[in-house]
Amino acid sequence: MPSSTTTETPTGTDGVSLSHGLKQRHLSMIALGGVIGAGLFVGSGAGIAAAGPSIVVAYALSGLLVMLVMRMLGEMSAAYPSSGSFSAHAERAIGPWAGFTAGWAFWVLLCTAVGLEGIGAAEIVSDWLPGTPEWLWVALFMVVFCGTNLAAVKNFGEFEFWFAALKVGAITLFLVLGVLAILGILPGTDSPGASHLTDFLPNGGEGLVIGLLASVFAYGGLETVTIAAAESENPVKGVASAVRTAMWRIALFYVGSMAVIVTLVPWDSKEVVEKGPYVAALDELGIPGAGQLMNVVVLVALLSAMNANIYGASRIAYSLVERGQGPKGLGRISGGVPRIAVLASSVFGFLCVLLSYWRPNDVFAWLLNMIGAVILVVWIFIAVSQLRLRRRLEREAPEKLVVRMWLFPWLTWVALAGMAAVFVLMAREPDTRVQLYSTGGMTVFLALVGYGWQRVRAPRG
Repeated sequence: MPSSTTTETPTGTDGVSLSHGLKQRHLSMIALGGVIGAGLFVGSGAGIAAAGPSIVVAYALSGLLVMLVMRMLGEMSAAYPSSGSFSAHAERAIGPWAGFTAGWAFWVLLCTAVGLEGIGAAEIVSDWLPGTPEWLWVALFMVVFCGTNLAAVKNFGEFEFWFAALKVGAITLFLVLGVLAILGILPGTDSPGASHLTDFLPNGGEGLVIGLLASVFAYGGLETVTIAAAESENPVKGVASAVRTAMWRIALFYVGSMAVIVTLVPWDSKEVVEKGPYVAALDELGIPGAGQLMNVVVLVALLSAMNANIYGASRIAYSLVERGQGPKGLGRISGGVPRIAVLASSVFGFLCVLLSYWRPNDVFAWLLNMIGAVILVVWIFIAVSQLRLRRRLEREAPEKLVVRMWLFPWLTWVALAGMAAVFVLMAREPDTRVQLYSTGGMTVFLALVGYGWQRVRAPRG
């Protein structure tokens, strides 16, 4: 069993520590805006097209699973604040190989996501400015956010503060307008009533399964707040606050907005997929320019995700190196920032963009499949780690249990059963089966490398 004293030291490989430049307002808004990710705006259209109105049930079910995961992660992160978050917790609870596997798998996921979000943002801007090359916009966005993360952590926090404020304001306004329209009190619009909800399961259980899988991966990115908390003024308070408000944020922003969209717009409308569900809903209301304004919000969500993922990838890499699980150069701190890790994460992200142009049908497709189920692997490490660390905390440091998992250990086991069920559903669907196997292959490879690294570094008696 790994020692209970496994900790993450606060300094980099050169003896310099990360700064604590994030203020409480930054962390609060990162927690609030982090739940409104690019997956919600961009990826939910395909889920609606498959599941119809039952997408509300799909988002509610996956949202319950995410709430449990966030509660478990919050319990551990409040007790052991760390820029390595779940990776550091997995090492403490299971062993160095587990921290290595979870950490580097998540790093690959975040870096690849940076590239995908850059491509999505560039497509929007290129539509506004026809004739401009998409790769040039991606390069510009990458330079801006790489530079932001290189300068100081407070710059990342300030960008995310305003990005999150815009996202929260936009989706709140969307919900208010949508509810008014449904109630029939929005001027110039007629209430659709329940006319779009009559065919609740248009594609049967199979459609609901596809919608459920799409909704699970739309929740990715919520972990960033536990990574950022380690560089805040009061990590324990920040994590506790973020986790305790996670339930109403998920219910309001995800489940609430799906309910509004499928009530306002026919689920089989082509615009739901082509324009995106939020733009389609606003166009349905006939509000002048509202759809184009929502495109601006989608762009902001993509840019926000790029910024947050560069930050998260660099801190995960820094934490891994700090714990002796990666190249030492990535752990160097300058000005309170792991600048080599920021550069490496940004370069990997831009390489993914280039691969999407150079090798879209083989290498890039393989990379996308490889990261397809990483978030589920991370969630399993979180649940297993929490099962082991909770007992240890109750024995050794009960005062650190500022956040407690509900109905422990029963709901932790329920969450693990839910994750296993998602894996089974992925194995049943041809489109997700290849993702499951590819992610499984990468996870096994990293676990073997991590275990070998653990054996090499183990003290010899």
